[in-house]
Amino acid sequence: MLISDVIAQMIEDMLKSSGGSLDIKRNELAQKVGCAPSQINYVITSRFTPERGYIIESRRGGGGYVRIIKKEMGRDAYLMHCVYALGQEIDERSAVAFLVNLADRGFIDESVLRSACATVSNAAIGRVAQPYRNTVRADIIRQFILSLMK
Repeated sequence: MLISDVIAQMIEDMLKSSGGSLDIKRNELAQKVGCAPSQINYVITSRFTPERGYIIESRRGGGGYVRIIKKEMGRDAYLMHCVYALGQEIDERSAVAFLVNLADRGFIDESVLRSACATVSNAAIGRVAQPYRNTVRADIIRQFILSLMK
């Protein structure tokens, strides 16, 4: 198991036991796990993201902490949260992450996931002028998410 998986599991376990809100001191957790504080930052920023339903607050300095709050939302509220978190542009890698999160939550199945990923791939929108691809990709995903609410 990778160190990032261990850290993510520890944080998820702590979140569950604390009722969905947790304050973490990066240095203390890094010492407990035996890694650098930057590894803690990496896990938090890559796995505990708004599109996965988390709110992250950070305070730097000697008494610094990272507060992670897991928002429990219904299906439509979560999907609207994704629409707002999407932004105006998104690259292919981030688009796939959004779609995988939808599958992880059970909103789409594997077949739909594969189709949606193909739809927003660089290969599919390759004829769109480069400066507009990420905007077009964001529009496609936004409409896809909205269609899940209907």
